[in-house]
Amino acid sequence: MILHTLLDYDVLRVIWWLLLGVLLIGFAVTDGFDLGVGTLLPFVAREDVERRVVINTIGPIWEGNQVWLVLGGGAIFAAWPHIYAMSFSGFYLAMFAALFALILRPVGFKYRSKKESPAWRATWDWCLFIGGFVPSLIFGVAIGNVLQGVPFHFTPDMRMIYEGSFLALLNPFALLCGLVSVAMLVMHGGAWLTVRTEGAVAERSRAFASLAAIVTVVLYALAGLLIWKLVGGYAWTSPLPENGPSNPLMKTVQSGVAAGWLNNYAAHPWTLAAPVLGFAGTLLALVGLRARWQGPTVIFSGLGIAGIILSVGASMFPFIVPSSTHLASALTVWDASSSHLTLFIMLVCAVIFVPLILIYTAWVYSVIWGKVRPQDITHGDHAY
Repeated sequence: MILHTLLDYDVLRVIWWLLLGVLLIGFAVTDGFDLGVGTLLPFVAREDVERRVVINTIGPIWEGNQVWLVLGGGAIFAAWPHIYAMSFSGFYLAMFAALFALILRPVGFKYRSKKESPAWRATWDWCLFIGGFVPSLIFGVAIGNVLQGVPFHFTPDMRMIYEGSFLALLNPFALLCGLVSVAMLVMHGGAWLTVRTEGAVAERSRAFASLAAIVTVVLYALAGLLIWKLVGGYAWTSPLPENGPSNPLMKTVQSGVAAGWLNNYAAHPWTLAAPVLGFAGTLLALVGLRARWQGPTVIFSGLGIAGIILSVGASMFPFIVPSSTHLASALTVWDASSSHLTLFIMLVCAVIFVPLILIYTAWVYSVIWGKVRPQDITHGDHAY
């Protein structure tokens, strides 16, 4: 237990804040191109064989990629219980919609080719589109609402009460963030299809991904401008606790801070690396798409996604979910975590199992790597 003693409580909190970001990026970069491919399916593939080719570029790996979403949910449940209580209660309907859409994906994979009927297959193709588009939009909308503050509070006995509504989540800024999410994942999915397909499907994918990259840059810049000019940030105004308890009611918070979410960049200029990576990775992906690079383009689009997600975390630190109605209830890195011992035990588990997941994922990708061709679909016994 020497290491447990050496790792200060607040150090473990920061480590788990960083690990949560890693899990979210892992999900966005891996399952993100699955969502992007699903969104593009009805548009880049016009014949049945082409659509089967597109589906089989992700069919063998989507389940493994979704592990990152399960890990992220588990990490929030165990390491950040107050955040779990707020998000899974306050965003219940939105999460149910995302979950329903995600359920359509495996059902679509399994049932689409069970019948020869064009109407049957077209219906499942649009279900796969919903399974890609809806979660992409909702995850971005959730981030947009978090940046603005969520209407919730905790009672003195730490019971969470959400005061908002589902329709209120669909406000203009949140929808803008949702469109950023959709655009960047479509870019990523299109880049993936240029690597795994050839011919007309690859060319259409390149065109859609190039457009999505441009839209991502424009909307991401617009979101940053609105955060600077219109969306007020939050600031911790009471003394910073040293190894304080996980009780979010023991602080004071100020809202409506002008350009508040940009203050961390002024105080810590090295954090500017996050938005720079978001813009640079996306623009390099656009260059790679037009230059017909393949592997590097997927890497660049992944870096762009990572930069965009990191910029949200860098902007908000130490806030994770601010409250727009009861400022003291805001959830931060310093007062929303599990106990010291719980975070330490989870860190040991993460150090053991996350590398194993990465090794297994790398092996799976090495096995399925290569172009998916029409003849592989028509003559393959295991194709979707």
